[in-house]
Amino acid sequence: MRRSLIVFLSLAVAGALTATPAMASAQGRADIPQSHPQWADPAAKVADTPPSSTVDFRVYLNLRDQSGAESAAQAVSDPHSPAFRRYLSPDQVRDRFAASDQTVSAVRNWLSSAGFHLGVVPDNRAYVTASGSADQVQRAFAVKLGKYSVKGQTLRAADKNLSVPASLSGAVLGVIGVDQATRLFKPDHTDGLTNPDAAVTQQAAGPSTAPPSKGFRNSGPCSAYYGEKTDTTDPAYQGKQLPYAPCGYMPAQLRSAYGLDQAARLGADGKGTTIAIVDAFASPTIYADASEYARRNDPAHPLTKAQFKQHIFPPTPGQEAPDQCDASGWYGEETLDVEAAHGLAPGAHILYVGGADCQDLSLDTALNYVVAGHKADIISNSYGDTGEDIPADEVKAFNQISLQAVLEGIGVYFSSGDNGDEVARLGSPSPDFSASAPWVTAVGGTSLAVGKDGRRLFETGWETGKSTLTKGVYTPGFPGAFNGGAGGGTSKLFGQPFYQKGIVPDALSTKNQTGGAKGRVVPDISAIADPNTGFLVGQTQTFPDGAYYDQYRIGGTSLASPVFAGVMAVADSLDHVHHGFINPVLYQLTSRTSAINDVQHVDGAVQRVDFVNGVDASAGLLTSARVLDYPNLTIHTTNGYDDVTGLGSPSGLPFLLLV
Repeated sequence: MRRSLIVFLSLAVAGALTATPAMASAQGRADIPQSHPQWADPAAKVADTPPSSTVDFRVYLNLRDQSGAESAAQAVSDPHSPAFRRYLSPDQVRDRFAASDQTVSAVRNWLSSAGFHLGVVPDNRAYVTASGSADQVQRAFAVKLGKYSVKGQTLRAADKNLSVPASLSGAVLGVIGVDQATRLFKPDHTDGLTNPDAAVTQQAAGPSTAPPSKGFRNSGPCSAYYGEKTDTTDPAYQGKQLPYAPCGYMPAQLRSAYGLDQAARLGADGKGTTIAIVDAFASPTIYADASEYARRNDPAHPLTKAQFKQHIFPPTPGQEAPDQCDASGWYGEETLDVEAAHGLAPGAHILYVGGADCQDLSLDTALNYVVAGHKADIISNSYGDTGEDIPADEVKAFNQISLQAVLEGIGVYFSSGDNGDEVARLGSPSPDFSASAPWVTAVGGTSLAVGKDGRRLFETGWETGKSTLTKGVYTPGFPGAFNGGAGGGTSKLFGQPFYQKGIVPDALSTKNQTGGAKGRVVPDISAIADPNTGFLVGQTQTFPDGAYYDQYRIGGTSLASPVFAGVMAVADSLDHVHHGFINPVLYQLTSRTSAINDVQHVDGAVQRVDFVNGVDASAGLLTSARVLDYPNLTIHTTNGYDDVTGLGSPSGLPFLLLV
């Protein structure tokens, strides 16, 4: 989703991805740079867009002082700055940096004169929302809309860069929603199923129409803690009888492993901090499920109604149905995020904000809602794009939202992705957006071994190799076939941010670059993600005998993100301060201090048994060996900073005290 220029003090995004104004052209028009997606080429076009079809879009506005906003954001987050943690209020951000009332009025007047129906402008004046016919869009932006085949989907896009009247060239940052590239977002969670078909969920167009997710359960045998049970009946793998995978860690086990139980004895459990969770759609059973989960698995820490709130954006009336979105699949994402965040920080308030669908337009609306009104102190986001190939307009708009979050002292955390280096899907290595953006904290993933007494036995990078046991033989042999892992790598889109200078090795920062340039490297920090050492969740699902609450083990970096958000909420309550954008502090701690556990490679594997049908043993069982830190990728877990786990993982109380 973007490009490069090396940043330095300002963290400005390279080239045209800074707040570049629309570029003047003939006939009194100004092109919006890079507003035409590369995949919308004539060879991929399959049809014209019906002129009467409805298009909902958003015109993002340039900040009036982009460089000043970036300098202020660095100042409030850099511990060496006199302005460190002197955050601005939403009103102060708006009054100092946002587009002026005159600019907003000029854009609204132009859109209105073009016949569009105008929506509300958010409090931070970030954008103007509009809706109209495809024909109106074509005439207003001087383009032709078509349908294009991309990544197995048919998506709308313009045939060239959008343009606006030259008089608005300095006002318009970008336009989102005219093309449908943002439908490529997916939640970053995985159950690590042996049989992917067992996880297929039903498609739906809105949060009120999708039934509960298709049911899934874990088979036994499994272990209550790492190493409790060993498989002594199946053939050895690499000469070793493997421990059965944990059944799914419970909240108390993760609080113990990450030292949060020590903070709780000091009275710190996240109280006084609000964690916002942003996803698409909304599970109709979320509070019932999360409260039942706490009652069964963490009874001393119930999720009260006073702790949990939701803000759900309804579908736009008449909007084209986002049929590529898997609404019920996002129910599981919301469930995981809420239960993990509450499990790690049981005293924190949880605010769930559900986008109307899975498009960037809707997810950014949800994210901006939290930031514009400072609705939370921490935001956990468990979704992302495959790689960085998305429209420049979306990148610029997202960076503006995340920049305001930094100014206000809101920590924004993004899952680093669940497909390793993305080579299998893209053909070349790449981190995922939005985790690769410079003003957010990218949370990578680990495989975590929690012992009987709750101690962390070891932690290594999550990259799974899978060998299936068939007729007494493991196929393929060690280390198996890649079966998911934490995302990471070096951005081609963003230059090296100030906080990574001198810390991230040049061998990593110059990967994927040319001419000695240095890029942003992902992730920044990490936490448990491996579904083979994963987290137990409880959710209402649709089983053959009906829909009801049940529990299963799950993982992915969308586990890591709310887990780390919970850790930071506890740090907030322990230190009596909201930590905001934590990256500059993290990189000054580095893994050489006791605050950060330097995650290193561990030779390990677990044995896993799954139901073939994902529900019961009627169709048989499948057994597989799962290697914990698969070596055959372009990203690797190493000593010090690495592109699987970043700086490492929280060490416990020293981390909570030193951040």
